[in-house]
Amino acid sequence: MMPGDSDSVRGVELADGTLRRVWKFARPYRTTIIVFLLAILLAALLALVPPFVVREILDNAIPNEDRDRIIWLAAIAVVAALSDAGLAIVQRWCSAQVGEGLIYDLRSALFAKVQRMPIAFFTRTPTGSITSRLNTDVVGAQTAVTSTLGSVVSNVIVLGTTLTAMFALEWRLTLLTLVVLPLFIVPARRVGKRLQGISREQMGYNAAMNTQMTERFNVSGATLVKLFGSGTRERTSFDSRAAGVRDTGIRAAMYGRVFFVALGLVGAIGTAAIYGVGALMVVDGDISSGTLVALAALVTRVYQPLTGLTNARVDLMTSMVSFERVFEVLDAPEAIQEKPGAIDLVDPVGTIEFDDVVFRYPPASASAIASMEQNAGLGGDTDPDVDVLHGFDLSVAAGETVALVGASGAGKSTTISLVPRLYDVSSGAVRIDGHDVRDLTLDTLRTSIGVVSQDPHLFHETIGDNLRYADPDASDEQLVAAASAARIHDTIAALPDGYDTVVGERGYRLSGGEKQRLAIARLLLKDPAIMILDEATSHLDNDNEAHIQEALEHALEGRTAIVIAHRLSTIRSADRIAFIEGGRVAELGTHDELVAANGRYAHQLAAGELVAPT
Repeated sequence: MMPGDSDSVRGVELADGTLRRVWKFARPYRTTIIVFLLAILLAALLALVPPFVVREILDNAIPNEDRDRIIWLAAIAVVAALSDAGLAIVQRWCSAQVGEGLIYDLRSALFAKVQRMPIAFFTRTPTGSITSRLNTDVVGAQTAVTSTLGSVVSNVIVLGTTLTAMFALEWRLTLLTLVVLPLFIVPARRVGKRLQGISREQMGYNAAMNTQMTERFNVSGATLVKLFGSGTRERTSFDSRAAGVRDTGIRAAMYGRVFFVALGLVGAIGTAAIYGVGALMVVDGDISSGTLVALAALVTRVYQPLTGLTNARVDLMTSMVSFERVFEVLDAPEAIQEKPGAIDLVDPVGTIEFDDVVFRYPPASASAIASMEQNAGLGGDTDPDVDVLHGFDLSVAAGETVALVGASGAGKSTTISLVPRLYDVSSGAVRIDGHDVRDLTLDTLRTSIGVVSQDPHLFHETIGDNLRYADPDASDEQLVAAASAARIHDTIAALPDGYDTVVGERGYRLSGGEKQRLAIARLLLKDPAIMILDEATSHLDNDNEAHIQEALEHALEGRTAIVIAHRLSTIRSADRIAFIEGGRVAELGTHDELVAANGRYAHQLAAGELVAPT
């Protein structure tokens, strides 16, 4: 489904309470906003000075040949112009303070929100859609407050002061100026709704385009495209989305231009009428020529803000779409939350208990944002509505290492994801040191757990920075000690930049084994009470695995560990083995006990279906 086809781009009405929430974000800047409004008011009053100066010169100073009066009036006009320039700088400073402040506040709020989102959100949501909300939509929301709302207020003040001045000069011509007002209002409503819909559609195409770039321009994506020879298909897909951005941009530009041309034509007709009728009034002696010239100058200040105000709803509603998209993320459900009164996990011993755990992956409505999925061409609830774990029971004693084995899809990875609360159980409980993990603060829970996955992630930073992600205060000596224990120090030391070597995106400048050893070093640096190893030695050759196994055995002393492995050497070294089948612990015991029992573990081991020999 293309973005423009989704229901999210068809609606044109703002959600209830949007304006109220916008003001909530703007409230910290209310003093600056007040200064901004005062500067606009003063600038609007100063703009009335030149027409009145011209009127005074034409009607009095020139007929009376009063040279001093002319000089004074000219000086007043110059002072008014200089003051107006100063006020323009003040307005720009205020709008910059508010605008950049709002961008910071919105981005900070969005970043914090996205960080709190459950892992299920990231499995469903393309990175490009997330970055689009943090960049394009945040800037659009800032524009709504500073440029759009600022323009509306300025136009209201200018229109009010100008009409007041015109009524003071000649009320009949002023009323004639307002006769064309309905011609400004009628087209605005129709064009406004259409432009708002086009804006939503364009944002959808932009997000889809950003998603494709984000996924294809990282090392993994670029490699996949090249290996499958899909460059032409990728270009066709990108061109389609870019064309959507182009076409919606053209439509928006043409709607806006035709609208403004029509309004400009109406304004020109009104101005011509003022000149014609006013000239007749001068001939009849009803008004002076200076008054006519002043009114002619002022009337241009009526139609300009009138045109802007007529289009204010168009601009405001279009800009507010960005706020809606920001609020959509801020309002998204947080499936994993820290309960009120959560307690800290202090000095954990490391006992783990799975008590009659039932788990199924959460539906999209509880973990994702529909419009962000649709941007990537996704939709619907793709997670099966079935339990992955069924009455799962397992107790791991403090300092014990338990290996989880079983066929792919048995529920091993799901099981370990419940310990640090990447997901929450559907029923039953996971306990650490007797505490339900849902009763613990997230920071202390996750600080006590260290994980090394099959495909460890490294940031596009130096080796030292990646290691210090586990402990920002770690000394160089601690880094070397952890890397030495993980058998990676010699490799790092041989690099030209040593620990200052940039690893590349996702660590692609390193081999798979080097990345895993760095991840193990990072784990050792964290020094957690509980270790979770998900195929932590899968990318190592036999020689390296032996070294790592020795390092891990030393590191695991006195710590609790849950290990997912397919290598027999790793499984045999565990204190106990839990054979997982169908979301349950089917068999539990040591390697020798399970082989002697001649059950499912022994049969799959004999058939080579369970583990790979070393």
